[in-house]
Amino acid sequence: MKPETWAIVGGRPDRVPGAPLNTPLVPASNFVLGTERLYSRTEATDTWEAFEAVLGGLEGGHAVSFSSGMAACSAVLGQLPTGAHLVIPDDCYQGVAGIAEAGARDHGWRVERVPAPDTDTWIAKLLEADVVWLESPTNPLLDVSDVAAVCAAPRKDGTRVIVDNTFATPLLQQPLALGADVVVHSATKFLGGHADLLMGAAVAKDEAQRELLITARKLYGATPGTLEAFLATRGVRTLPVRLKTGIANAVELAARLEAHPAVQRVRYPGFGAVVSFELADAETVDRACAAIKVIWNATSLGGVESTMERRSVHPGQEHIPDGLIRMSVGCEDVEDLWADLEQAFAA
Repeated sequence: MKPETWAIVGGRPDRVPGAPLNTPLVPASNFVLGTERLYSRTEATDTWEAFEAVLGGLEGGHAVSFSSGMAACSAVLGQLPTGAHLVIPDDCYQGVAGIAEAGARDHGWRVERVPAPDTDTWIAKLLEADVVWLESPTNPLLDVSDVAAVCAAPRKDGTRVIVDNTFATPLLQQPLALGADVVVHSATKFLGGHADLLMGAAVAKDEAQRELLITARKLYGATPGTLEAFLATRGVRTLPVRLKTGIANAVELAARLEAHPAVQRVRYPGFGAVVSFELADAETVDRACAAIKVIWNATSLGGVESTMERRSVHPGQEHIPDGLIRMSVGCEDVEDLWADLEQAFAA
């Protein structure tokens, strides 16, 4: 079944006459005894399971939902022992960088940072590290790793490859099929797609890793809310059409931005619906972000609405140029988006 079809049909209830087409919200914390389902922190509800089924099918693995993307990342990296060797991108999501810094400080992790496009170094680290953490494209510089080459390369026994697939989504990249061990997502972003939920997921290649993730969710209580799980499933249903429109808009805007005299550099990897570009300085960016009328000056990304922000304002983003804007391109008419950018640049 094609991913575009599975996004719509996966995780639906059984085709019983009179049954709903969508798995309904199950706002229950406990259940009548007599089955394996006892309590919703330890056994997922039908609402969670619907999301896990559709995402697991898209990624080709076993999905476990969490209360946020950071909770999913913490559950994966929390398996590292004292003194572990972790390799992450130099342009890494600041939350994951924060986990790595805390692990180095509290548990003696050896943390190395490697440029995302440096394939030879990534492959070499597979023979040394305990975990190699890829993020491709990176956030917000949009550097791309050769995920296929790294995942297929020889590695030390026990070395795991984790891929943050939030930006690419499983429609553009399926790391488990390439040889990765776990994929993580901030479902808050493209999967949810409407800026109305906070949720995350990790998708394991095998059942044993899935059980470790479920155990972490139970122990640390990082369970998703019922409404959030329902909304995330509904968001995935429209991911193919939203992403198609967002990419078409991003490609067109990236080309126009390249030619605009106010823009010093455009960073766009040629796929996905996020475009980063640089203006002269932070003051120029702030002026443009204050002037937009169609696009929203907001953080996060992946929604049906277009957003943009100056990334250097955030802690942990000291390596980001002061004039860099990260723009998440949504599904509005591209001419309206371009007109909004042009008037903002002139403000």
